[in-house]
Amino acid sequence: MVGLKGEKTIKPTLVVLAAGIGARYGGLKQVDGVGPSGETIIDYSIYDAVRAGFGKVVFVIRKSIEKEFHDVFMKSLRSRLEVDYVFQELEDIPPGFSVPAGRVKPWGTSHAVLASAPKVEGPFAAINADDFYGAGAYAAMAGFLRGLGPKSAAFSLIGYTLGTTLSEHGTVARGVCEEAEDGFLKAIVERTGVEKTAEGARFLDEAGREVRLSGRETVSMNFWGFTPAFYELARAEFEAFLRAKGGDLKAEIYIPLIVNALVKSGRASVKILPSRDKWFGVTYREDKPKVMAEIARLVAAGAYPSPLWD
Repeated sequence: MVGLKGEKTIKPTLVVLAAGIGARYGGLKQVDGVGPSGETIIDYSIYDAVRAGFGKVVFVIRKSIEKEFHDVFMKSLRSRLEVDYVFQELEDIPPGFSVPAGRVKPWGTSHAVLASAPKVEGPFAAINADDFYGAGAYAAMAGFLRGLGPKSAAFSLIGYTLGTTLSEHGTVARGVCEEAEDGFLKAIVERTGVEKTAEGARFLDEAGREVRLSGRETVSMNFWGFTPAFYELARAEFEAFLRAKGGDLKAEIYIPLIVNALVKSGRASVKILPSRDKWFGVTYREDKPKVMAEIARLVAAGAYPSPLWD
């Protein structure tokens, strides 16, 4: 496609972070069917992305699950849009650093996004493989990404209300946002071990003290809008992380950690795009029946065909 001034207009790319091990789920939830005809959450994400105007999908996976992804997605999707994939591996770190003995898992969601760099040319969105974000979220993100240049540091995230994103079956991690009056992000902190309560939610801070939340807070569910400029900024933050915590066998660098540093230093801006759609996901195996029921309801209402890719 060519723009008004003759420049090549690149449709946004969808980067699907799908290298997770799924320890709490107890299996490879990325390829587990939840739709009436066996569709995965990823299928619905890509369907929504395509109709919103995304032109390419890049899967970030582990080498060990390449065959499963090829069998489930590559064959069925390549006739509908450009599909590619990259590997997120533990050893994929900048020169001058080494993997400490005993480390097993990769370095977190920021590391996963960095792995996608060789396959992304223009503005892109990054999402979790196991989260259902809703068609409106993809439309809002595509609208934001259109027209951004590759060097732009104007980023975005889809914001959800914390209380609507909690699991009944255990704790979760959420990026809790502080929002300015103009709708831009002031700060974001990744909170782990967030537990639903009758009043809202709670978690333990770094000192082991209980912190209570109302449930009305805006949170990121890892639906981000970036440009290729993010890669260079994120690499510098990743190197700083490795210097400080590279010897910690369990330390991870989450996307909110990098975004918070960029916003605080003024190197990037992040617009919060509020979602009116209902989020749901499969952190635990016990979450699956609810997800299946929600999708069945959307199909019955005519929001999606069944089979999805018929």
